[in-house]
Amino acid sequence: MNAEHGGFGRKGWILFAVMAFVWGITYLFIKEAVASFSPPAVVAGRTLLGALLLLPFALRGGALRAAWKHWPWVLAFGLVEMAGPFLLLSHAETQLPSGLTGLLVATVPLFAVVIALLRGDRSALAPVRLGGLLLGFAGVGVVVAGPGLFPHEPASMLAIGEILLTAVMYAIAPFIIAHKLKDVPSLGTITLALFAIGIGYLPAALLTQHDVPTLRSTISLGLLGVVCTALAFVAFFALIREVGPVRAPLFTYINPIVAIVLGTALIAEPVTPGLLIGFPIVLIGCWLAATGGRVRARAADAGLMSE
Repeated sequence: MNAEHGGFGRKGWILFAVMAFVWGITYLFIKEAVASFSPPAVVAGRTLLGALLLLPFALRGGALRAAWKHWPWVLAFGLVEMAGPFLLLSHAETQLPSGLTGLLVATVPLFAVVIALLRGDRSALAPVRLGGLLLGFAGVGVVVAGPGLFPHEPASMLAIGEILLTAVMYAIAPFIIAHKLKDVPSLGTITLALFAIGIGYLPAALLTQHDVPTLRSTISLGLLGVVCTALAFVAFFALIREVGPVRAPLFTYINPIVAIVLGTALIAEPVTPGLLIGFPIVLIGCWLAATGGRVRARAADAGLMSE
């Protein structure tokens, strides 16, 4: 693996770029999908489609069978990594721009440091990491309270809370993987979890979908399931094999840039002064909190999962 020799290599950089784009464009597809699909329908659609596409790969080598033996923890992982976040993101994007959503989700490493502190991880007490933690949350405050966001609108503030809750759940999920599912094939875990969440949301999707979906929303939902769920997880696992689990999640720092650029260019989302000022503050704070300012993060610092 190239990670052992300190370099990404050509394949590693290609996979890194794929992940930076694929999970960066997720927020645009969600924004387009919820235009005529209900949030539960978006969750059910993307998870079931993703699961069906990953099923042949999971069946090969017995990954799905191995995951089934640990189904309670697989379900717990699915709840905090998919069921909650996918619904919260879909609902939040009925109120907020996709670029802002992508930026706020990038606070995952900040919450991961908080969880590490609560678990007694002394490495999280390093001054640089604590400084990054404070800086990151200050950046979030600038984005939320900055001019142009209309922070006094209850719907907008609720949506911001939903996104930050999503970030908390994304920060919790790696601890379940690391301590309860570390010996279970990842592809089996993801496929089984996607099926469970998709089937669980299907009744709510059928009950809440009152409008006839537009072609644009349908295409976006399809791309969300195929590209941003199934393909994204396959590419993510390949990236981990190529560069190791420590540096693979670093593409998440690029995702907000992709989300903001695409949202602005394709659907004319506003770029507010608060976003322009807070955006670099949040990213720098996240990087310092997650890595301690090191270019090469330690294995203990890799507690990060993406959307």
